[in-house]
Amino acid sequence: MKHTNKLTVPDLISTGVFTALYFVLVAVATFSSVVIFPGFNNVVLPAFCALISGSVYMLLVAKVQKFGAISIMGIVMGLFFMTSGHFIVSFAANIVMGIVADFVAKAGDYKSKKGILASYVLFSYGLFGPVLPMWFMKDAYVANLEARGKDASYISELFANMNHATFAIAVAATLVCALIGGWFGQRMIKKHFVKAGIVS
Repeated sequence: MKHTNKLTVPDLISTGVFTALYFVLVAVATFSSVVIFPGFNNVVLPAFCALISGSVYMLLVAKVQKFGAISIMGIVMGLFFMTSGHFIVSFAANIVMGIVADFVAKAGDYKSKKGILASYVLFSYGLFGPVLPMWFMKDAYVANLEARGKDASYISELFANMNHATFAIAVAATLVCALIGGWFGQRMIKKHFVKAGIVS
């Protein structure tokens, strides 16, 4: 049966389910990074999320295989960051990278493994949205924190390791972790879900 190019109700349900799972993994990564990488949690957060979330992303792409699902996931994550007190750039990064990632996956008809992996790498950079202002909009970010009642010691500790070197490390680490997480997700799908007939 030929697929319609438009998202159907089952497609939207699947997108909602996988977006919720992705959100849970991002939340787990956020809280875990504070414990595992104290002082550097904001630096490693995008990479950590990329490492553990690849399977969910790959399942979404394999299940829906239509333009819009990846974009919706990016928009939802962006809206969450924006409504939870982060800068507007948090929303912008997620929506832009979500749409770009969708187009990249679409170029390979959502079947090219390399294209989908590249798509996941790009999508993962959307997670820089909440922390990017800490590197490049420090004054505005500090003003926002002060307006929310944060004291000087908290702010000083938060920015202790935010510099150009750690930004470069974060970018490189996210690339590597997204490639590993995405590759693992593709392997898992092939080994368990395709054979079971859950996805094609």
